[in-house]
Amino acid sequence: MNTLIANPPLDAPVPPILPPQDGFLFLDREKFPASFAGDLPAAQAEFMADSQVPWGVGTLSGSITQPAWRVKPSWYLVATEDRMIPPPAQRAMSERAGSTVVDASGSHAIYVSQPEAVADLIKQAASA
Repeated sequence: MNTLIANPPLDAPVPPILPPQDGFLFLDREKFPASFAGDLPAAQAEFMADSQVPWGVGTLSGSITQPAWRVKPSWYLVATEDRMIPPPAQRAMSERAGSTVVDASGSHAIYVSQPEAVADLIKQAASA
C-alpha cells in the first residue's frame, strides 16, 4: 500500500490517513466524503466515514510475494475520479498486471456509486 501513495505527483490527491492509534489507521472523518466517496450523496458518504473499519499499520508496508496476476488473467476497473489511489497509479498497476482494463467515472467507492460497472466487469471476467 505504501508504494501506491509514496512519491505522488505534485497535483495528486493525498489520502487523509490519520496518525496511527493503537496500531490502527483510519481516514479523517471530515475529509472522508471528498476523498473516498465524492460521488455519493452526503449522508451516505458520512455514514461510510462513521462506519470505517480500522486497518493495521502493517498494511502500509505489507507486500505480496506471489501475486495471482502473474499466473492468472486479471481485470481492473479504473475509477477515474478516485482521490485515494490516483488513476495514473491504477493504470500503472493494471498495466503491470496485464489486466483487461475498463474505465468508469467514479470515486474510490465505485462499488457503491457505480455497481453496474462493477457487475459488468465481473461478468466479463467470469465469461472469459
